[in-house]
Amino acid sequence: MTYPEVRPPRKDRTHYLYIAVIVAVAIGIAVGLLAPEFAKGLKPIGTAFVNLIKMMISPIIFCTIVLGVGSVAKAAKVGKVGGLAIGYFLIMSTVALVIGLIVGNILHPGEGLSVDKDTEKAGQAEAKGGQNTVDFLLSIIPKTMISAFTADSVLQTLFIALLTGFALQRLGDKGKPILRGIEHIQRLVFKILAMLMWAAPVGAFGAIAAVVGQTGASALQGLLVIMVGFYVTCLLFVFVVLGPILWFVAKINIFTLLRYLGREFLLILSASSSEVALPRLIAKMEHLGVSKPVVGITVPTGYSFNLDGTAIYLTMATLFVAEATNSPLSFGEQISLLVFMIIASKGAAGVTGAGLATLAGGLQAHRPDLVGGVGLIVGIDRFMSEARSLTNFAGNAVATVLVGSWTKEFDREKAAGVLRGDDPFDESTLVDEHGEEQGEASKPPSG
Repeated sequence: MTYPEVRPPRKDRTHYLYIAVIVAVAIGIAVGLLAPEFAKGLKPIGTAFVNLIKMMISPIIFCTIVLGVGSVAKAAKVGKVGGLAIGYFLIMSTVALVIGLIVGNILHPGEGLSVDKDTEKAGQAEAKGGQNTVDFLLSIIPKTMISAFTADSVLQTLFIALLTGFALQRLGDKGKPILRGIEHIQRLVFKILAMLMWAAPVGAFGAIAAVVGQTGASALQGLLVIMVGFYVTCLLFVFVVLGPILWFVAKINIFTLLRYLGREFLLILSASSSEVALPRLIAKMEHLGVSKPVVGITVPTGYSFNLDGTAIYLTMATLFVAEATNSPLSFGEQISLLVFMIIASKGAAGVTGAGLATLAGGLQAHRPDLVGGVGLIVGIDRFMSEARSLTNFAGNAVATVLVGSWTKEFDREKAAGVLRGDDPFDESTLVDEHGEEQGEASKPPSG
């Protein structure tokens, strides 16, 4: 009897990469404080890294969703997963909205500030970036199937991928060669992504240096109340709301899950965008034991509809602007304005500054007299964007596990081993090769 060759586990050298990211962030902060003018010129470096990652988003989402949907025998299963996910997202957005309202009304973060002419102009400029609900719905449909991959829209890619997945379902056995080809393309795309991640320290250095150089330490002193209040509110939401739900449904400790995703949080913190970690979240959730269909539908959809951090931000920022302009909002005005903003913000996840444009656009539509106050937040929006992105990311990770548990598409035994460190994630490929090989071995031989 011959036994298969046992390969020694590959040494993970990527921990050096993330140590380098931490060092790069520290150096970037120092350069931004000591040489602000020079640091401002480093912004293209950070932008280049984010763009490198963003160019991989569409092919990764397409491959993941097509493989997940195309391999499911019944379309009703996909609909069940999507329905559960959307329902959960709406509930959590409402909860985040309520928490933000409570904290914002307690802190009164904008008291004592005033709006000058330059600040008012900055706020008016941001209002031009808003998007109404009809435009958002129409933007989901791409001009062509190919343009969905170049339009920088997660929802357009999701739309085309779902159509392709359902079409492959209908093809049956004739569609299997196509699915197999997409599997190979997915493996190639993840390998490219793993290579690009080695540029993370350089990108983090440029991004952090530029924002610190542009903002400066003095500009933050008068705005610390809303910054600290926002960060504390986000932490309360993650650990007091999401934590108990995750434990009750999936018996997973929120701290353990977040530790498993520690490298992704570091990337988000350095790039101020949750989009840079989207491909890694897809790969890690599959490795954790959530099925491909659930991951393929929940994660990309969550990036557009599960914006817990953005909901909290819009709530507190609106109250901040109202206080700063001495035009406090009634409770009814707060609710109607913020519900509109939550709807308008769908699809804005991962885009740096999109929350600010949504805030200004919502105020322009409902209370134009408050738009000038948005300029007060421009200086600190980048720092708040980091908390928004981190909270959105944590919410989507929890949502994926919850939906997997509710649909019985979550392997708890595998998850326990992964979270204990028994089955480490393969950083070199970002693909769960071991799981795929086991799946192949269990299939009957063809022919």
